[in-house]
Amino acid sequence: MADYLPPGFRFYPTEEELVSFYLFHKLQGGTQDLIRALDQTIPLLNIYLFNPWDLPQFAGEVCKRDEEQWFFFIPRQESEARGGRPKRVTANGYWKATGSPTYVYSSNTHRSIGVKRSMVFYNGRAPKGTKTQWKMNEYKLIGYPKLSLCRIYKKSKSLRAFDRRPQPPPLEAPIPPKKCLETQHNAGDQFADDQKLPNLPLTVERASSPESFSSGDGHGEAATTNYNMQLKMEVDNYELVWDWSRLNWL
Repeated sequence: MADYLPPGFRFYPTEEELVSFYLFHKLQGGTQDLIRALDQTIPLLNIYLFNPWDLPQFAGEVCKRDEEQWFFFIPRQESEARGGRPKRVTANGYWKATGSPTYVYSSNTHRSIGVKRSMVFYNGRAPKGTKTQWKMNEYKLIGYPKLSLCRIYKKSKSLRAFDRRPQPPPLEAPIPPKKCLETQHNAGDQFADDQKLPNLPLTVERASSPESFSSGDGHGEAATTNYNMQLKMEVDNYELVWDWSRLNWL
């Protein structure tokens, strides 16, 4: 079955799907086709008879070639059925629960439908075991303690395959404001040199305000002189390179 999956397709269910579909239908039963599909996807296995690094070979058909996570149904132990605690001891180590149990919620009703417990595998014997990178999430359906479902995986410092994305191209280093301004000035100077038209003097449109220019009295010439001085100050501040001797005032 897994040999016919095209590239890019993989079995990666959500926690809600693990509890509400796979674990629920495994407990409730169904048609023969459904039970066969469940067994091919998530096999029933007492994982505590094996070390975690031996479990991938027993994974379901859709997870045979998966290198990051594997799923199993775990039958309830006799000691757990009698009200005791399950024995999570293997030949080379043991599984130790970490943190407090959390709930798995339904996205439709927003109610808790399952309980999740996280565990870490230790080499050796408690309490002097050595912590490993192997982890497990165990899920149980609320009200149905006879069977649980687990996700086995290895802790990784890098992103997992389903989180990896092509890296964007490196961004160019930002130009400092002062250097950027100098670059703009240099470009403006070069543009002015390339676009010089010595035979075409610049013209400035006469201001329409009567306070700027007036005719018929002695204030018109003074107003024009003040306006020219103001233009020259603005030009000096912005470091433009126009030839002001060619301005043709109207």
